[in-house]
Amino acid sequence: MGNSPSPVWHPFTQHGLGEPIPLIDRAEGARLYDREGNSWIDAISSWWVTTHGHAHPRIMAAIRAQSEKLDQLIFAGWTHEPAERLAAELVRITPNPLTRVFFSDSGSTSVEVALKMALGYFANIGEERHRILVLEHSYHGDTIGAMSVGERGVFNRPYQPLLFNVGTIPFPQEGQEQQTLDALEAACAEKPAAFIVEPLILGAGGMLIYPAWVLAEMRAICARHGVLFIADEVMTGWGRTGTMFACDQAGIIPDIMCLSKGLTGGAIPLAVTLCIEPIFAAHLSEDRARLFYHSSSYTANPIACAAANANLEIWRDEPVQQRIDTLADAQGAHLAMLTHDPRVANARRIGTITAVDIVAPDGGYLSGLAPRLAAFYRERGALIRPLGNSVYLMPPYCTTAADLAHLWHVIKESLDRL
Repeated sequence: MGNSPSPVWHPFTQHGLGEPIPLIDRAEGARLYDREGNSWIDAISSWWVTTHGHAHPRIMAAIRAQSEKLDQLIFAGWTHEPAERLAAELVRITPNPLTRVFFSDSGSTSVEVALKMALGYFANIGEERHRILVLEHSYHGDTIGAMSVGERGVFNRPYQPLLFNVGTIPFPQEGQEQQTLDALEAACAEKPAAFIVEPLILGAGGMLIYPAWVLAEMRAICARHGVLFIADEVMTGWGRTGTMFACDQAGIIPDIMCLSKGLTGGAIPLAVTLCIEPIFAAHLSEDRARLFYHSSSYTANPIACAAANANLEIWRDEPVQQRIDTLADAQGAHLAMLTHDPRVANARRIGTITAVDIVAPDGGYLSGLAPRLAAFYRERGALIRPLGNSVYLMPPYCTTAADLAHLWHVIKESLDRL
């Protein structure tokens, strides 16, 4: 291409700022490499997807083997072994009432599927329930339905005419949890269709953490009112919060669960939406008009399903939980060193995820500090992408103690320099 500018339009990137965009040639474990041999520690798991590390040998082998056997198959009325095996294993490892698995290809589409399942369920059983409840500061993706149930603001302001109205429940701030529960109780009394939440931690909203008992109470309120409870575990699943699924810590079972990102170990796009049997049964009929009208061309792609099966085998055969516990403890120890630093606020951790808010005059997602911090970290061998003035780490479970120490060193150095 010579010196001509790239035609690529990157996501969540303001090209007008002229910021450098490194060209990554390969990756292994927790590190990314360019063609000159420079490396970066992937401190955010390449947008929260990479769990066991990049290019994990077992996942790569599964992809290679499947690509030579069956690359793609229409999934409407046809099936294949990798999808059947994956669905059966997902039903086995998730709580018992979740009996049905619908495939899609990203976190956003898994949420779209969940919303359509909820509305389709009530339409097919003859109940007039259409409203969706959401939690303040949520983010569920960038397709139209997913944006509609997310926080309104800079993310989606130009697209407001396309978005549907929702009922917003205040985020359970520490000491104000009852206000959240009371608001949810009142909203559920008006018979909405569903309540969608990111369990225990809101990701793009700023890594906002709330306690498991609040999640359990929210689930109970929905159950009392017959409101479907949707758990968006796209980011929180696969061990990020310290347990396989965040819902496990609250001892709850959602009616609908969305999974993606770490489903394939982060190697290749795939998503699923699991639901309880009554939702499937409401669509089961000899009337074709009652079928579930959703699909994409690559639904249950065999290569992606093979990668996911290899991921589940890693969870079964290797000490993944031990790695998670070790990383979580190490993250906690490093975080404690900053807890009383006056330049940071709200130091927080759940499982392997840590975050701090850097005290700045312009906080929030569009904080001018964010690009300066990202550049500072990039120059020091770390891929850290702040959410405004909130700096978080969500590294792969294979991250070494030395690499983690370096990440925290550059965070502390940024406080001194910037």
